[in-house]
Amino acid sequence: MKAIAVHPGKADSIHLEDVSKPSLDQIPNGRGVLVRVLRVGVDGTDKEINAAEYGAAPEGDDFLIIGHENFGVVEEVGPNVPDTIRPGGYVVASVRRPGSSIYGKIGLQDFTTDDVYFERGINLLHGYLTEYYVEDSNFVFALPETLREVGVLLEPTTVAEKGINHAYEIQRRLKVWEPRKALILGSGTIGLLMAMAARLRGLELTVASLPKPPYRNSELVEQLGAVYRSTQDSDLRAISEERGPFDLIMDATGFSPIIWEAAEVLGKNGVLVLSSITGGDRKVEINSDRINQSFVLGNKVMVGTVNASPADFRSGVDDLIKAQALFPGWLDQLLTTPIHGLENYEEMIRALTEDADAIKVFVEVNGSR
Repeated sequence: MKAIAVHPGKADSIHLEDVSKPSLDQIPNGRGVLVRVLRVGVDGTDKEINAAEYGAAPEGDDFLIIGHENFGVVEEVGPNVPDTIRPGGYVVASVRRPGSSIYGKIGLQDFTTDDVYFERGINLLHGYLTEYYVEDSNFVFALPETLREVGVLLEPTTVAEKGINHAYEIQRRLKVWEPRKALILGSGTIGLLMAMAARLRGLELTVASLPKPPYRNSELVEQLGAVYRSTQDSDLRAISEERGPFDLIMDATGFSPIIWEAAEVLGKNGVLVLSSITGGDRKVEINSDRINQSFVLGNKVMVGTVNASPADFRSGVDDLIKAQALFPGWLDQLLTTPIHGLENYEEMIRALTEDADAIKVFVEVNGSR
């Protein structure tokens, strides 16, 4: 069968690889799930792996099958797979796998203390840009038929889910935390999914992003009943004076200097969630005394979030179902850029690199069903 792969460490090595079709006996204890891949979302991670910025092949191979945002239909299951995962049903598999850390042993590999990560399509494990995959049912999540057209958004949705779920979890320390106003930084795919998650929790929402409205993303924000502001027109202090104070701020910009502006405008007892993985060596001058004092006296929290746990996948399914009901057609508008067939991998990379208007680029792998 065909797969889109790279030779890790070699820039622009993306190619079509011939690989063997997987089988259930590759998974121990009868927990195997054989999945026919329907769609795979792609993002900056896939582009950066192709640019040889990171990524490693599995042991014994000189190539890495990329793609981590998967969606498919079950073809076959082992005898010890839960009956919620059955042939003909739709599923998504998670990305990170346990290593040696205690957190992986209890299903929280997203909190691993290991230095080496095992992530499908990213590091040391093959990904999902292929015709079939087989996976342990512990890492497979069932979706209803109603999510057939948007289920490929589940994995990126879990980034938003983990961030907002952990904000609420952290604030259990307050005994009563009733956040009212939220600010999302960034209006790309993750920022929009964060906005969706915040609105589904009843928060009065502002989204701040660089482009000036009106454009597609700002209109999507407004369709959720939120307010969009361009950071070209107003800095975060002005936005906070107009719309805040903010109980929850979530960043999805990929621009680290804005974090310190956000820290200054975060409200008392507020939580600032960071999700951007930034490289480089940017430096900025910050009001360190003001930030320090406000965090101490205001009991504020800044927390990072990466990947997601099983609980976040389950809440992600719930939120996608709710979004389909409350905001009909909204999720479909995020799927802007289909690539038809694995053989069109060069078109996929061009879309990731050159299409500034794309929200979600995704590959149609095995047809519609």
